[in-house]
Formats: sequence, structure tokens, C-alpha cells
Amino acid sequence: MIKTVKDNLNGFKLVSLLTPLAMILEVIMEMIIPRYMASIVDDGVAKGDMAHIYRMGIMMFVMALIGLFAGIAGGAFGARASAGLAKNLRKSMYDRIQTFSFSNIDKFSSAGLVTRLTTDVTNVQNAYQMLLRMGTRAPFSLIFAMIMAFTINAKISLIYLGAVILLSIFIAFIMSRATKYFKQTFEKYDELNASVEENVSAIRVVKAFVREDYENDKFTKATKNLYNMFMNAEKTIITNMPVMSATVYTSILLISWIGAKMIVAGDLSTGNLMNLLTYCMNILMSLMMLSMIFVMITMSSASLNRISEVLREETDIKNSEAPIYEVRNGEIEFKSVSFSYNKNGEKPVLNNINLKINSGETIGIIGGTGSSKTSLVNLISRLYDVSEGSVMVGGADVKNYDLETLRDKVSVVLQKNVLFSGTILENLRWGDENASLEDCKRVCRMACADEFIEKLPDKYDTFIEQGGSNVSGGQRQRLCIARALLKKPKVLILDDSTSAVDTATDAKIRRAFAEEIPDTTKLIIAQRVSSIQSADRIIVMDDGEVVGFGTHEELLSGNEIYRDVYESQTGGSGDFDENGGAQ
Repeated sequence: MIKTVKDNLNGFKLVSLLTPLAMILEVIMEMIIPRYMASIVDDGVAKGDMAHIYRMGIMMFVMALIGLFAGIAGGAFGARASAGLAKNLRKSMYDRIQTFSFSNIDKFSSAGLVTRLTTDVTNVQNAYQMLLRMGTRAPFSLIFAMIMAFTINAKISLIYLGAVILLSIFIAFIMSRATKYFKQTFEKYDELNASVEENVSAIRVVKAFVREDYENDKFTKATKNLYNMFMNAEKTIITNMPVMSATVYTSILLISWIGAKMIVAGDLSTGNLMNLLTYCMNILMSLMMLSMIFVMITMSSASLNRISEVLREETDIKNSEAPIYEVRNGEIEFKSVSFSYNKNGEKPVLNNINLKINSGETIGIIGGTGSSKTSLVNLISRLYDVSEGSVMVGGADVKNYDLETLRDKVSVVLQKNVLFSGTILENLRWGDENASLEDCKRVCRMACADEFIEKLPDKYDTFIEQGGSNVSGGQRQRLCIARALLKKPKVLILDDSTSAVDTATDAKIRRAFAEEIPDTTKLIIAQRVSSIQSADRIIVMDDGEVVGFGTHEELLSGNEIYRDVYESQTGGSGDFDENGGAQ
């Protein structure tokens, strides 16, 4: 964990060094001032020497000013260093997440990642600032005060030593009890964030099913769990304060009683007793600061460990040592491919897949829910890696391609369509950031998205809300298809991406593909037979295996699963979608 902090201090190492130096200077000034106070009492007031009082007063004022500026500088440097560490940690985590494959992302919940990027980083930031400032000030103040006290009177100073040992043992005991609660607390934060994220993202469904009370109860339960964990930790830590206070007041009483007797006996001056009382407060306040630091370190260590988990996570999909930077064509071949999401899983999701798809072909993929249609196409662009066998694109294994090159030429419209906040034009240019307006209009015509865009008041400058919540499902699908086409791919994969459009529009999109991008290999996952029956060939999947591969006519005559799907959709009287909905 220390390495995580060290690796993320780039640009803020100097201020991280200056902060403790400024705090040490402040402590030195504070330790010297009581000596001047004692001198004023013993050599100035007692002897009536006003010149000495003025001289010592000026020296105290100068020391106080130096200490003040050192404290201000330490605060400013510490704030900058801790904020810089937080910035770097967030950027490092965000950058690392961008490199994750789907399998890496599957290890962390989205709510857990949000907690790590926000609450956990804030805890580390606060702890680091406290460590730089109080973590330097408290031990140095304690050590200097102890040394100064022993130089005045070793006998009375033993009271300090006893108090320090007693409190140190107690603090260690308290912290060991509190640590286990703080480690569990951040898991509850994940549950809380998950509840909020799920509710907000699905608020329309919640309201449609009138489940507000259920969601409120679930959120209340998550907050109560978090409350209980914090209360358990705080109940343990709260005993720290009364013990501290009792020790401080007991030490003051003992020093005052013993010191008064020594003054009467002539073994101690009044100024030195004042000195000892001042150092007593410094020592015990330093111990209180240290106890607060231990609390923060305990909290932040759990957070830092969770951050380190993300930063240590190595992506399992990387470029080869000599990657290929050109995809020759859209030819695809599966050679004895098996795949499992869980490497320890008993049964693979895909089992012994052998397929060869020619460049420029239109391939339909159909099968029941859970037949692994999406898993099959995810291997083509290396969103996941095969467990066994190999996937070839353009005559080369996908593992040998530069990832960016491969994913630029294998364009995927995922099953769950996502648009980002910004204009329609900005969303389209995810496919090609340098695309002209005319290029964007062209692909929108192919995807039949121009039909609704041109009717909008701001047309291509219309603002899309986060997630595309202000457009319909069919409009969102068409914009995502247009965005994918803008990449000019060698392979285009549509993962059930026309399910929300009407059959007539679906037919227009398929016709545009055939006319405008004949050389692009097109893989279309669909639930409707009408969407794929005109494809060059159709893959039929069942339980992770290819159980049929041929034309519509071949499968109707020779594949029972395909024939059953076709007949169930047409009702035995001819598919009303057969002509693409055009009557």
C-alpha cells in the first residue's frame, strides 16, 4: 500500500517533503517559547528587570511569528500534497479501468468502483494530509517537550513518561478493536452505492411498478447497516477521549502538587513549574493527536487496500510483442473454440465451435435465450479471450492484432445500447472523431436514423441526455448502428440491435447494408427470423454449440430447431415480416 502512495505522488513530492519540515519548524518555535516565558518570570518579574522582560517579549513575538508562518505554510503544502495525491489516485484508477477487459470488469461491481474513486480516495486524502501535518507535529512535539522537561527536572518528568506509556498501550488496544469494523464498513458503502445506482438508473421501472416503498426499504436497510458499522467503530474509539482527559488532569494535578512542594523546598523555580505544565499539555495533546492519526490511518488503510486492488489488477487481454496493425479483410474463422467466463467453471459457455465465414458475407445468428450468441461474437473483437482454440480475422489470430486496430475494424453494436451526454453529432463521432457532417449524415441514412433526426428542432446538434434517456429505444439503436458504421469496419456485428425498431425499418437497414457496404462482413444476432432469413447463411445455436449453419432454405428442411422457431413466429401461415413489412 505504501508503494501505491509513492507511485502516485508525481508532481507533489516536493510539497510532501516541505510540509513536515514546516511542521517541525513550528514545533521548535513552540518548544522554545516556554523557556522565554520562564526567564521572564524568574529573571524579569522576580528581579524587577523591565529591560529583560522587553527583550524576552520581543524574542517570544519573533518566535511566535515564525511558528505562525511555518504552520500556515505547512497547512498550505499539506493541502496541496493530499489533493494532488487524490487527483493522481483517481486518474491512475480511471486509466487502469480503461485497460480492463470485460472479464476484469466483471470482478468489480460498478458501485464498488464508484466507491473506490470517491469515498475511498477521499479517506486516503484526509489521512495523508493528517499524516504529513499532525503525523510530523505530534511525535516531534512529544519528543521535544519530553527532552525539554527532563532538562528542567527529571523527577517530575517521570510523570510524563508514565502517562505516555499508559496512553500508548490503551491507544494500541483501542485501534486493534476498531480496525475490523472499518474494514467491513466500506463493503457496506458498496451496497449503499449499488442500491442508489440501481434505483436511479431504473427509476422509470420503479415508478411503473409502483415499487417506491420497496426501494425505500432496501435503501433504508443499506444505510442502517452502514450506520451500525460506524457506530460499532465509534463506540470503541469514543472511550479514547475520557481516558485521555483523565490522564491529562491527573498529570497536571501531580505536577502541580509535587512542583509546589519543590518550590517551597527551593528545588524548583516558579517559572520552571510553568514551563513543566506547558510541556505537560504539549505532550498529552500530542498523544491525543496521535490517537486521531491512528484512527484515520485505520480507516484509510482499508480504503487504500481497495484502491490498490484496482491498481494491481492486470488486464488479461494485452497486445502481443509484435502486433499486426492491419486487418486484411473481414474473413472470420473459429477453430475448435471453447470459452468459459469462469476459468474454474465445470461447463464451458461455448464448446468446440468450428466456423468459417467469408469476407463480405451477411451471417444471421439465432438461438434461444442463454444459447451464447453474444458470447460467440464477443470473441471476435477480443472483448474476451478464448479458453481453447483460436479466432481468426482476416487470416490472423485476433491475439496477434494490435487491440485498437482490431476493434477499429471489428465494429460492435452491443446488446445494451449506450449513448453519452452530448449532441447527436458528438455521439456519432465516437466512431470517427474526424468525421465530417456529411459523413455522419451518410451513415445515419444507412441506419435510418436521419428519419427522426431531421424532424428534431436542432437536428444533429440536439443534445442527448446521459444514457440517451431523451430518445426512444429504437432511435437509440439506430444512432448506435450509425456510430458503428462511421468506423468503416471490415466486420460489423449487430447484437440484437434492431429489436426495438419496426420491421419495415429493420428491412430498410438490411437493404442499405447490402447496397452500401457489400464488402463488410455482417453478423446479425436476432430473435426475429425475418431479420436474418435473407442472410447469406444462418448460424443456429443451442446451449453453447453450433447446431446448424446454412441458408434459410437449408435450415428449414434440415434443422429442427430453426424450423420450430420459424413456424412458431409465422404461425404456419407465412411470416407477415417476410417482405420486411412493406406491403
